[in-house]
Amino acid sequence: MSRQIPESELILNADGSIYHLHLKPENLASLVFTVGDPDRVEKVSKYFDQIDFKGQKREFVTHTGRLKGKRVTVMSTGMGTDNVEILMTELDSLVNVDLKTHTVKPRQQALDIIRLGTSGSMQPDLPVGSLLAAEVAVGIDTLMQFYPHLEGNQNWSQLVRDTLGLTFLPYQASASAELLAKLPSEFHRGVTLTAPGFYAPQGREIRLKPKLENMIERLAELEEGGLKMTNFEMETAGYYAMGQLLGHRMLSLNAIVANRPNGQFDKEAEKTMDRMIHTALDVYC
Repeated sequence: MSRQIPESELILNADGSIYHLHLKPENLASLVFTVGDPDRVEKVSKYFDQIDFKGQKREFVTHTGRLKGKRVTVMSTGMGTDNVEILMTELDSLVNVDLKTHTVKPRQQALDIIRLGTSGSMQPDLPVGSLLAAEVAVGIDTLMQFYPHLEGNQNWSQLVRDTLGLTFLPYQASASAELLAKLPSEFHRGVTLTAPGFYAPQGREIRLKPKLENMIERLAELEEGGLKMTNFEMETAGYYAMGQLLGHRMLSLNAIVANRPNGQFDKEAEKTMDRMIHTALDVYC
């Protein structure tokens, strides 16, 4: 018999919706696109043929509708793997936990979850305006210190730890091969670094000098299995790790809006993002 999850662990709102996302199971499609910025949700859902549901709580904005006959959800997450952990746990609960009995369902459902985000390039030959799919992601945040061990190759994790002299082991997880295979050739493939912040954790100096000097340059020089680290952002590794543990198919697509080695920022970042959104909807819907 399935364990009954205490109400203090699986928290519901008064209307029976899941606590942070404020969604009920019927509000969610099995294909989910995620964006960081709440204002970006409408930039995705404007392409839907119809919108059947709109909801919002805190930074989590959700639109569910149909495109080309396929039911699809787009929702915002805010920034960082702490938000991703909440999102992934509650999305999984919506499909794999009976919210009325607080028990895990006997048959598990896998969601297709595709992140549509912005990212910075750490390689000079990956220009702004490019689109990149994260084939592998390495997290230098500590989220996975609190979850079961991730199975599979952790070579990048060990390499990053040794290079930066970290006191903990980063974590490594991969995209869904099935979702990755559907992408057109215009998408570069890469190894993505997920950082726990935007400034010092990504080697930026404003008034405070980062403790890890020349961090991006040092990581850009690394090579493992014939691959180099290509880009950095703040969510992908959390998505991939939680997806691997929970059994969902994950993919992170990145609009490259900054190139750190060249000191460039994409002056048409919104157009680059819109091109990625339009392409992703066309491929997966």
